[in-house]
Amino acid sequence: MRQDRRPYWVKKNYLRFRAWYTQHFLKPACDYLGDYPTFMKPWYISISGPNIEIGKCATVIGEPDNRVKIGVWGADEKSGRIKIGDYVLISPGTRISAAHEIIIGDSVMMANGVYITDSDWHDLYDRSSRSNALTPVHIANNVWLGDRCTVLKGVSIGENSVVAACAVVTKDVPANVIVAGNPAVVVKTLDPNIEMKTRADYFAEPEQLEKFFDGVDKMVLQENGFFNWLRALVKPNKSD
Repeated sequence: MRQDRRPYWVKKNYLRFRAWYTQHFLKPACDYLGDYPTFMKPWYISISGPNIEIGKCATVIGEPDNRVKIGVWGADEKSGRIKIGDYVLISPGTRISAAHEIIIGDSVMMANGVYITDSDWHDLYDRSSRSNALTPVHIANNVWLGDRCTVLKGVSIGENSVVAACAVVTKDVPANVIVAGNPAVVVKTLDPNIEMKTRADYFAEPEQLEKFFDGVDKMVLQENGFFNWLRALVKPNKSD
């Protein structure tokens, strides 16, 4: 369906239900969830384990074939930590798995299928156990992680840097660079003198942003009829 045929009130009630689901099921799974979260299709988002924090204005997108999974599996039921900053974007298929510590800064963007882990999960020679070595992952503010890239244990990524699609990050990445390949290497340096526009700028006034999008929905959907919407669900045509 190319057109949104829902009446305004139908979409409004859907958004209310989505927000209720997020607050009822996902917020209690976090030690902290900031204000103004946007969890799209939250029933396809899994948050498990202790010590998980997600900052304000987070956008997390689940899909039935690409669930988002954020989980801590420490050495015991109280250990391990994931802290995700403000204004992040987490796209479908992203997995963030911590045994010890994963810290993700503000305005970080994660494209489809990103995988971040701070552990190998199995020892090379004793595969029934895992190493006790501490190998945290730290991702600084405004990092962009490209489609299906992987960030492995013990890595730090500097502010504003970009990890290209399908890259595998095995070593520290400095600030203001683009890395690509397996293993990832620097392929370009960004100009630090050019001002960066970040998701923090976009969400500077979240209340006003919500009102703006509500106004857009009202304008675009107000003429949609209930029975025409049902018809489009059952028997869509080319104009839909």
